[in-house]
Amino acid sequence: MKITDHIKNANGKTLFSLEVIPPEKGSGIEDLYKNIDPLMEFKPPFIDVTTSREEYIYINKGNGLMERKITRMRPGTLGICSAIQHKYNVDTVPHVLCGGFSKEETEYLLVDCLYLGIDNVMALRGDAMKGEKYFTPSEGGHENALGLVHQMNDLGRGKYLHDENLPSDFNKFCIGVAGYPEKHLEAPSMNYDLKWLKEKVDAGADYVVTQMFFDNQKFFKFVEIAREAGITVPIIPGIKPIATKKHLKLLPQVFNIDMPEDLISAIDGAKNNAAVKEIGIEWAISQCKELLDYGVDVLHFYSMGKSDNIKKIASELF
Repeated sequence: MKITDHIKNANGKTLFSLEVIPPEKGSGIEDLYKNIDPLMEFKPPFIDVTTSREEYIYINKGNGLMERKITRMRPGTLGICSAIQHKYNVDTVPHVLCGGFSKEETEYLLVDCLYLGIDNVMALRGDAMKGEKYFTPSEGGHENALGLVHQMNDLGRGKYLHDENLPSDFNKFCIGVAGYPEKHLEAPSMNYDLKWLKEKVDAGADYVVTQMFFDNQKFFKFVEIAREAGITVPIIPGIKPIATKKHLKLLPQVFNIDMPEDLISAIDGAKNNAAVKEIGIEWAISQCKELLDYGVDVLHFYSMGKSDNIKKIASELF
């Protein structure tokens, strides 16, 4: 079922969903199941599965020589999506990136989604390759998520890259895109960022999931100006509970976000990471309660491979 249909069928009730990360190469899927199992009591109608782009590794060839090779540390997104759907009978949303994929490779992936009964996809540009300052599209790939949305929308209607207007038994994908309550770090202004978001929606995106934020007022303002810009699709807040003290510096640096002073002071004064984790749980509970009162369609949690803190949060909300 499509995400938008899940929202409609909820009849105003807020849904619970989560995002998981594929295990690294050499790890079994059972570790992933162990983190999903405790959260199934909250009946997530869908689970997102991230995709990691390629990265360079260096292999010592001896005699002081190093050989650079490309690898992926967390492959298997589509297989994991299929396994989760089969095991838990929930819909899954594979993240589809521009970075690291040609348009042909993207088409093959999308066709596999259709074969597997995966109706929902998340269109993302992706980050720059590790060690590179700016995003560079792969050869033959999309430069941004707008092009990806166009390709997804076309393929779902039977229009392929080299074989247009083939007969199709498939329906249009339900396409998700990212939104940034504090604007994308590369956008020169919020209005410019919203212009791109509006173009993605106009191209066929069906819903928006936001980057993490810790100040609800920024989310409320983002929704307000998005609606004023003519963006009418569901906007789902993304929630990330603070778990360790290093998040205080890491998250703002990586995601270009601000943290409220009260949260900063509490984390800064915590004696250890166990105390930080409890602060993160309490902050997220308070944040989510306000979002529930606001009437959000879904609370979407970034699990980052852990579920114990999310279980404590959800237990207070659902």
